[in-house]
Amino acid sequence: MKLNRLHGLLLVLPLGLLAACAKAPPSAAVPAFAQQPQASVIDLMVGPIDAAADALWDAVGTESTAKGPVDKVPQTDADWAKLRMHAVMLAEMSNLLMIEGRLVARPGQALENPPGEGDLTPEQSLAEINANRQVFNGFAKLMQDTAITSIKAIDARNVDALLEAGGTLDEACETCHKRFWYPKAAAAPQ
Repeated sequence: MKLNRLHGLLLVLPLGLLAACAKAPPSAAVPAFAQQPQASVIDLMVGPIDAAADALWDAVGTESTAKGPVDKVPQTDADWAKLRMHAVMLAEMSNLLMIEGRLVARPGQALENPPGEGDLTPEQSLAEINANRQVFNGFAKLMQDTAITSIKAIDARNVDALLEAGGTLDEACETCHKRFWYPKAAAAPQ
């Protein structure tokens, strides 16, 4: 008799759990947490974005040495893996740039190079970004798309495609900077 009660309990318990789960609120009812950007656009640019872009740009090219020109390309699996990590980092940094509420410069943040003739101040740059958020996000998306193209080139170990993606990345960065950082400069800074 005790065995039948235990058997019945073992049958009823899973049904009770299923009923309890069915009454649980849908995941959409879970409160969303607001994004709280901590790094400024400048922090991202001079830190991980610049490091990742430089790694991609420097991966392929020709170096002048005492023995003459030497072609530089990734050689080992480790070289390709490290380069891929930089491209993934660049793609993810694009997402961070698109988070609204991110300051161009933190309060009191000293710029490595203060704004020059034709450059916007960080506050002016932020005002331009906020007034033209879709354009700014479009540039960030272009950077991300180019990083993804770089990832595909790296996965295929296609040096020519990687070099081409590097040129597209350079153009995307420079065009965004001209629009949101130094729109009135006579020429891009060196």
